[in-house]
Amino acid sequence: MSTPASFRLDVPRAALVITDPQVDFLSPRGATWSVVGESVERNHTVQNIERLLKSARQANMVVAISPHYYYPSDHRWGFGGPLERLMDRFGLLDRGALTVTESETSGADLLPQFKPYLLDRKTIVAAPHRVYGPGSDDLAWRLRGYRIDQVILAGMSANLCVESHLRALLERGFEVAVVKDATAAAALAEDDGYLAALINFRYLANALWSTDETLAQI
Repeated sequence: MSTPASFRLDVPRAALVITDPQVDFLSPRGATWSVVGESVERNHTVQNIERLLKSARQANMVVAISPHYYYPSDHRWGFGGPLERLMDRFGLLDRGALTVTESETSGADLLPQFKPYLLDRKTIVAAPHRVYGPGSDDLAWRLRGYRIDQVILAGMSANLCVESHLRALLERGFEVAVVKDATAAAALAEDDGYLAALINFRYLANALWSTDETLAQI
């Protein structure tokens, strides 16, 4: 899909935003690998996210992550959608209530190969979201503090957190380009989350690029 003529990436006022760059979504040892692994491997999602991070660092572009965490008290919620209940049962993205760093054996930990880029004391680490979108975190506020109004969006999972962040950022006045092969989603017998996300990305995003196209813009 071609980029709308009105959208031009301006690196000084743009940020790379990665949702959920964590073990449970992106590693064979993660809790969701049985349903997302094929999509992650087909899209080369991990490699493409790392390429984006490397390019953003070289361009001195602002980088932000929007992580997904569950704390012990979150497991006392009395309701939730089917996926929320499934994540609760699996202990997906669980972490301790008082820790500021995560055990390297935890599925909530950052993917190890991303850590050199993300633990650099420059990356914006938004407050964690609990469901899918950034309504409960401070991502937009943090980006505004850097005078950012354009976002390159990638990460997990395409039809859930990525799409929810896309919608929320658009409605808060950001221009958003989604990187279609730096994300992935669950595929079940009758449902393909990645295909569902691509359809909506084409309708909603200001631009829908491959990683190669994004690197050329940066």
